[in-house]
Amino acid sequence: MSAAARMQRSRLEIISRGNAADSASPPLLFVHGGWHGAWCWDQGFLERVAGQDFEVHAMSLRGHGESAGREHLRRTRVRDFVDDIEEVADSLPSPPVVIGHSMGGFLTQKLMERRRLRGAVLLASMPPDGVGEFLGRLLRTDPVGVLQANLTLRLTSVISTPDRVRRLFFSARTPDEEVELIASRLGDEAFLAYLDMVFADLCEPATGTPVLVLGAERDAIFPVETTRRIAAAYATKAMIFPDMAHDMMLEPGWESVADTIVDWVRAGCRQRSARVA
Repeated sequence: MSAAARMQRSRLEIISRGNAADSASPPLLFVHGGWHGAWCWDQGFLERVAGQDFEVHAMSLRGHGESAGREHLRRTRVRDFVDDIEEVADSLPSPPVVIGHSMGGFLTQKLMERRRLRGAVLLASMPPDGVGEFLGRLLRTDPVGVLQANLTLRLTSVISTPDRVRRLFFSARTPDEEVELIASRLGDEAFLAYLDMVFADLCEPATGTPVLVLGAERDAIFPVETTRRIAAAYATKAMIFPDMAHDMMLEPGWESVADTIVDWVRAGCRQRSARVA
C-alpha cells in the first residue's frame, strides 16, 4: 500500500500510510473520538508511526469526516459504530492492533466484547461505565451547552466556540490558532449513541485482549482517576503523560505518545510499567 494513500472502503473514509509488507509488526487501526474524524490522526501522528515500519490506518466512523451517513447521524447507535470498526479491521491484510481515543476507546472496548483483539490501546478513553460522570461535570461547567444539546438533540453546542474546545480538549500550551483550526473541523455527534454511552449500552470489560491504557494529566474530560480506573478494569496500570490534555494526538508532546504505542506493539503488546504524573 502506498504511503499517504486515502481511500474509500465501502462507505467509510480511511487514511492509510506506510507499507509494512516485509515487517513482522501488525497493522495499526486508529479510531477517533467524539466530534472528530480520521483527520485528527493525520497531523503528524500517522506519519511518525508509519516511519517506524508500521502500516497504519485511521478511519472515520459513519457520519464523521468524509464517511457517508451524516444524514443519519442523530439516529446512529453505539453498535453501528462498532460495526464500522469491525468492518475496517476485517478488511485489513491481518488482524490489527486497535487504538481508540476517547469515545473511540469506548467503542474499542465494545469491540473487545465481541472478539479478542491482537491488542488494544485506550487513549484518553471513556471508561466502561460510559460518559455519565463527565456529563455531570459538564452540567456544572457548561449548563447552557448541555441544555441546548438536549433540547435540540444535537451535541455541537458543547463544542460551539474555540473557548469551549480548548476547555475540553487542549492545554494552555496549544496555540490559539491551532485550537481555532481544530474547532472549525469538529462536527456533530450521534445523539442516540450518546444516550447509549450514558446508560443504554455500557461496557462489560472483556478479558483476553492485551490492553495499554494511556492518559493525560490535564484531561478535562476523563481525568487521571478515571484512566486509572479503566486500567484496573483490565488488570493493568495506566501510563499518564504529564502536562498534556485530552487530545493526546494533537497536543504538544504527541510524539512521545506515538512512540509509546510503537514500543508497546513491538514488545508484543505486553504489560509494561507505568509512568505516573
